[in-house]
Amino acid sequence: MNLLITGAWSDAKRHLAAIEQMGHAVRFLQNERDPLPCDPAWVEGVVANGLFLHHPLSSFPHLRLIQLTSAGTDRVPVDEIAARGIELKTARGVYSAPMAEYAVGGVLWLYKQASFFEANRAAHRWEKRRDLRELCGKRVLIVGCGSVGTACAKRFSAFDAFVTGVDVAPRTDPFFAEMLPMDRLDEALETADVAVLALPLTEKTRGLFDAARFRRMKPDAILVNISRGAVVDTDALLSAPIGGAVLDVFADEPLPPDSPLWDRPNFLLTPHNSFVGDGNGERLKEVIFTQLKKTDKGSSK
Repeated sequence: MNLLITGAWSDAKRHLAAIEQMGHAVRFLQNERDPLPCDPAWVEGVVANGLFLHHPLSSFPHLRLIQLTSAGTDRVPVDEIAARGIELKTARGVYSAPMAEYAVGGVLWLYKQASFFEANRAAHRWEKRRDLRELCGKRVLIVGCGSVGTACAKRFSAFDAFVTGVDVAPRTDPFFAEMLPMDRLDEALETADVAVLALPLTEKTRGLFDAARFRRMKPDAILVNISRGAVVDTDALLSAPIGGAVLDVFADEPLPPDSPLWDRPNFLLTPHNSFVGDGNGERLKEVIFTQLKKTDKGSSK
């Protein structure tokens, strides 16, 4: 297969020779915004992320495989890909472990008043807090029970939390105490101490967490968003009567310096960083190699 591989796969250059040894022809493009290193008609498969934001899919007449380096598909024209019968593969599972660890760590950061103790450390001040919370016995709601959501459930359940999932396709899963259909989201929100958003951004999920949903949440509940920023109505979040939030994704990225989110008490903000982990490189390599080993290597040109 004629492959175009981009710098969205940060370790790509280390593995190009091995991919060629599989029988594939390879061209490399470091920056997806730059001109292509080959005629797009030559390309039969791509390993990329946002390539089609800068090079229209229609310019690749012989494309038959898209292997994304991301777990989500919101940066590719899914409908057009399906209409053309192009095989679309994601990096499902690659980033689940660090994202789940981030979700747990963020809640613990708030529950254990980490910012208070960090400020006291900087000031060399010895002062106890008597209002620390624990995850044990809390009700954790996971909205979106795919690979990331399930990894979150596994880790929160290890803290003896009661984990409820809400998903479009509920199932029985050992890491969830229960899993409910999406039409029971409002009901589940009313008893949740922590709500973790791990669902994809679609037209149905855009703005899913609006003012009405925030009003259903407990006044000391924590929202964790590791999905996509646009799943949450930012204005509604700013006035939400909840206990705090752990936010790694935002509707506008980078988050503008004048955003009021920066100054909201009990909000932990990070720059779309939750997916980063030192095991990602090996997991992504395995996903890509597995796909390429079972892909027909013959060229249609």
